[in-house]
Amino acid sequence: MSGALALPALLAQEENGALRHVAGPRDVAWDAVVVEAGESDLPDEGTGRLAILAAGAPIATWQQDAMLRRVRDRGFTGLALPGAAGVDPGALRLADRIGLALLDVERPVQLARACWMLIEARDALTLTRVRKVAQSFEYAADDLGDLLGHLAANLGLGVALVDAAGVLREAGGHLDAALHAAIRFDAWSDSARAGEGAAASVRVDSPGRSGLRLVLFGHGFGEAQLRSLLVAAEVAMPAVAARILIDEIAAVNDVAASSGLLRDFVELRGAADADVERRMAERGWRTGGHHLGFRMVARSRVEPLALLRAIRPGLSAIDAEAHATTAGRGLSGWLSFAEAPGPDRIERAVTALRDLHLAALRDFAVATGVGSAQTGPEGLAATLDEAGDAARIAAARSATGWFVRVDSLGLEQLLLAWTGNDTFVPAAQSLLAPLAEGSGELLRTLSAYLDHESGIAATAAALGLHRNTVAVRIRRVQELLGIDMSDPEARLALHLACRAVLPR
Repeated sequence: MSGALALPALLAQEENGALRHVAGPRDVAWDAVVVEAGESDLPDEGTGRLAILAAGAPIATWQQDAMLRRVRDRGFTGLALPGAAGVDPGALRLADRIGLALLDVERPVQLARACWMLIEARDALTLTRVRKVAQSFEYAADDLGDLLGHLAANLGLGVALVDAAGVLREAGGHLDAALHAAIRFDAWSDSARAGEGAAASVRVDSPGRSGLRLVLFGHGFGEAQLRSLLVAAEVAMPAVAARILIDEIAAVNDVAASSGLLRDFVELRGAADADVERRMAERGWRTGGHHLGFRMVARSRVEPLALLRAIRPGLSAIDAEAHATTAGRGLSGWLSFAEAPGPDRIERAVTALRDLHLAALRDFAVATGVGSAQTGPEGLAATLDEAGDAARIAAARSATGWFVRVDSLGLEQLLLAWTGNDTFVPAAQSLLAPLAEGSGELLRTLSAYLDHESGIAATAAALGLHRNTVAVRIRRVQELLGIDMSDPEARLALHLACRAVLPR
């Protein structure tokens, strides 16, 4: 397209009088614009020009055809007037045949001003955009997304915050992958095109995050519009950078508060505390209902806040009420369900947490543990404890992909991780509870069997029993506990549990 004013650019221009293409070519451009009250006032020579009429389109179909022919005969290749969208279909086909771009416009004067800005007053176009950026800051913004929304609404185009990996936040439109790929991230400011899309971007100087760019984008922009958007982006950038910093500080403070609250809750071990309950409720953390805890711990140096920020989108997509916060060298979180979740829903939740873990592994060296489904405040504290223990085991198990689930691991193996804390004895009692039948003979036989390195004969001699009696009792122990006694780790865990439970 040759000419100073291209139709796509005019259609993309905000405040263009509500211009719409009705018929004729779309790839036309004009060197000048003529604005008159009616068709009879147009000059005889209109080559390379756009005609804008204040009067509406005639009603009679023959008059419509005649007007289009006369305008085209004068050399005009574009005609904009009110009511053009309502002309007869025959007139539309005529415009196509004679190569006249027919445009409908609600406010001809505003269209004329937009043409003037694009052709004659590019500085005025830039000043208009800058003024709209400034107007965006007159509205209080709750966060970065809100600020980008104000900018998009005032400028009438798309606004995005991006890095080299993709779009982080956007408003007013979607920045497609092709246009994102065309942006140069090594430049301070850059204009890019991909197909009909165009973008103006500028580097965002943020002390907390590097590699960010603010992008203003849309379709059909001419060079004058793109240059004005570069200036607008540079004017908007400091406010965007400041908003990022404000949100970062707020996020750090919020995470510190939530982390402290979770620590207070876990230390209560499910006991009632009015202050903690109030703070949990204010944060929207459900303690009633049913819960599934998880824990992510660092296997090397990891910034917990960055990890939390990375997993939040995936966490929010899980079909459950999901919460997470930083805790020590990692994260603690849980999924809550108002109704008791069935086995299928639990499996879907665990699968989602595994997917979340795998996604985090791409950028962070972490291990993840998942607790068992529990109920109520005590259950929430218990599943979080289980998840922490499972995560410690997962950190030493590359074979499981650094991911361990309590239900699949087995309580007997968790005892190995629990010997160093105050949950060991209760866990040992829970594990060995099925052996409480009778007078405790099964538990005593198991303890002696493990003391004598799983020897039937030695155990029988120590207890004064027949070898067959010992063998029958050990088989009964395996049935009740569901444990593979041939597994060395299982035997060790049982041995530790027996020593903790039985008096010596």
